[in-house]
Amino acid sequence: MKKLLLIRHAKAVHDLSYEDFERPLTRSGIKDAEFMAERLLKKSIVPQLLITSPALRALATADIFSEFLSLPKPRHDKRIYEATRVVLLDVINGFDNQYDFIGLAGHNPTIEQLTQYLTNEAPEFPTCAIALIEFEFDNWLQVIAGAGTLKWYDSPKEH
Repeated sequence: MKKLLLIRHAKAVHDLSYEDFERPLTRSGIKDAEFMAERLLKKSIVPQLLITSPALRALATADIFSEFLSLPKPRHDKRIYEATRVVLLDVINGFDNQYDFIGLAGHNPTIEQLTQYLTNEAPEFPTCAIALIEFEFDNWLQVIAGAGTLKWYDSPKEH
């Protein structure tokens, strides 16, 4: 069985003095990321590996999750930044099968669209929302439309 944890980056500043790629997290974004990482830890939802967009806000979110969950430093995949659903699916289909549980930190609207595409469910994805999706097979190449089951969803807005 494969498990995928989709994470939308935490709240970032909307200051025009920053290029989009370089926008840092706000104080509340940092607190939300810490809160959500703690929620995962309490529920024993801990991926083996995190893969993230290299954009600062996604990378900072993934770093916080990695720290709280005692994971190795997140791996970057530049395709995740500004990815379409098709590109994100390609990233997932290329995951190494030695890992059964991978977290992916990225951006909306793509994270929300991908969750709906994979599970036929449509939870909203405010900043720092997370979805745990399970697949009944052992090969990432088999991840396709409707193949996943949404097992758990949470966001800072839920609390």
